[in-house]
Amino acid sequence: MPRSLPWRLAAATTGLLALAAVAAAVPASAQPANEARQRAFADAASEFGVPTDVLLAVSYLASRWDTHSGAPSTAAGYGPMHLTDVRTTGLRTSEFDNPDEDPRGDDSRPTLRLRPLEPSAPPPGSQTIDKAAELLHTDAAKLRTDPEANIRGGAALLAEYQRELGVKSDHAKDWYGAVARYSGSEDVTGARTFADEVFATINSGIARTTDDGQAVKLAATSGVTPDRAQADRLGLRAGEPPATECPRSLTCESVPAPFQKIGDSYGNYDKADRPDDQTIDYIVIHDTEGTWDSVMKQAQTPGQTAWHYTVRSSDGQVAQHVPTKDVGWHAGNWYLNEKSLGVEHEGFAAQGTWFTEAMYRQSAKLVRYLAHRFGVPLDRAHILGHDNVPGPNADKIKSMHWDPGPYWDWAHYFDLLGAPLQHEGEPDSGLVVIDPEFSANRPAFTGCDKIGSGNPCPERGSGSVVLHTEPSESAPLLSDAGMHGPNPSTMDVADIGSRAATGQKYAVADTQGDWIAIWYLGQKGWFRNPDDAPTAYPADGFVATPKQGKATVPVYGSAYPEASAYPKDIPVQELKPLPYQLGAGQKYSVGGLTGSEYYSASFDVATNKVVKGKAKYVEIQLGHRVAYVSRDDVDLEPAS
Repeated sequence: MPRSLPWRLAAATTGLLALAAVAAAVPASAQPANEARQRAFADAASEFGVPTDVLLAVSYLASRWDTHSGAPSTAAGYGPMHLTDVRTTGLRTSEFDNPDEDPRGDDSRPTLRLRPLEPSAPPPGSQTIDKAAELLHTDAAKLRTDPEANIRGGAALLAEYQRELGVKSDHAKDWYGAVARYSGSEDVTGARTFADEVFATINSGIARTTDDGQAVKLAATSGVTPDRAQADRLGLRAGEPPATECPRSLTCESVPAPFQKIGDSYGNYDKADRPDDQTIDYIVIHDTEGTWDSVMKQAQTPGQTAWHYTVRSSDGQVAQHVPTKDVGWHAGNWYLNEKSLGVEHEGFAAQGTWFTEAMYRQSAKLVRYLAHRFGVPLDRAHILGHDNVPGPNADKIKSMHWDPGPYWDWAHYFDLLGAPLQHEGEPDSGLVVIDPEFSANRPAFTGCDKIGSGNPCPERGSGSVVLHTEPSESAPLLSDAGMHGPNPSTMDVADIGSRAATGQKYAVADTQGDWIAIWYLGQKGWFRNPDDAPTAYPADGFVATPKQGKATVPVYGSAYPEASAYPKDIPVQELKPLPYQLGAGQKYSVGGLTGSEYYSASFDVATNKVVKGKAKYVEIQLGHRVAYVSRDDVDLEPAS
């Protein structure tokens, strides 16, 4: 792992000479090495006259005080203070920029062909590193790689924003405007979203150990009520609060997608009447693979595709594009589309490397609200990544997406959702939940620079566990018949064919020493699970296994009704088995039981109809993606 540059004490910069006597009073050898980050915050706060709790809280909302080994965030932010430098990341449009894919995923309609869009330039506020470098009389490269310099740069920026406001105070409550400006938002709504969360963190306090082993603490200071009116003096865009479906604690804007006829086709979603005509069973987590402005353009361009919400990286601002009652085109699988809500997150699954705390927190508020409103269980069988959505048929498997990728911190996200992953299964349980320690778990993925390049990715924390055909690190990876045929999967960052993710549950197939095998795509997938550094824990739940006498059981990517359920005016949706099978004796974690449905939709809303059958299905954790098997084909057993 690349190490942070050595910390230099107060006398290393002329601006800290006043603190030299204090530093000398405590010999460097007596100062714990894992408190260097805490001292760096205190020193920078003193040097630039920023309240220490303000500096700590701003940094926590950006990076959780981590350095990420000098790698950029998904919003091109560097270091503990998330100083942004978009020159290093380039521009893209969105995750739906491939004209050969169909995010709608409905075989009954002509393939939705998306027109390529030009990427949008990032806003001026996304290049904060240059101003910080100017204030410190240094260069941007140092601010990207040196944590101490990065913290000083962030403190200098806050002090400059406070000076521009003309407010002189050492009380945190008087720094609301500077904090709001630090968000980089161009609108007052987004700036307030970030600042409100910063001051909530000051009031509650927080402590953690960073990704490089630094112990940092922000003591709670209850009753800090900031002057929110300062945000009105920043000259940012303002407007009336729009009508959106968001919790009151979250600031949302309405950026509606068009429902509009385009030649022989239409876009960007389908009208429906959920949950009255269909239940919403899933929430799908995406990343945008493009900048905020580019993604807003796509959602608003007629004839494109749209999802329900997008969350901005810098401040956690939320935009709603499609009403929750309607069906967004986002998952690439029509059954999952008609049964889900899609939430995009500004960022990149590979080229960007980490997601901001501001975005995690605001997203969790939104998803927790939606899950409660629609009765969606807060577990990994129902809060899916786009990478967990199955191909609707064998031909679509290779084109399915893999975002938000192996660097999304599912354990932290579920903590924020108020549904932390449980480690309470019986020791002899036949199920395990995947849950490695994120910062210490660093698989050697490749292709972050370009998918398929084979070049090593930067070493970084991950929630993914790689599976092998035998209990050995040198054994080949598992094969994924839908992606590779009989060939083994690879360590390419986009190749999910032999990978389990945090929060997912799997049935135990075998154990050998520190190694454990799980049933995965019809194979035994082995991974290390030592007692002193566990990557999985016993879990509660049910498993599905083929009924006695069945050598194999077919697996499906959708839960469509039987043919007899369709009226004459709606074409029967053929159930096409995926190229995987459940073999006799194999077991798979049960995500839930579901009926069979198909939503026949078109631009003529009056003809739309939900077809419901008598067939029942079981959602299972088949591999990295979920899948469905007929209830008639399997027995369900408690894991313990």
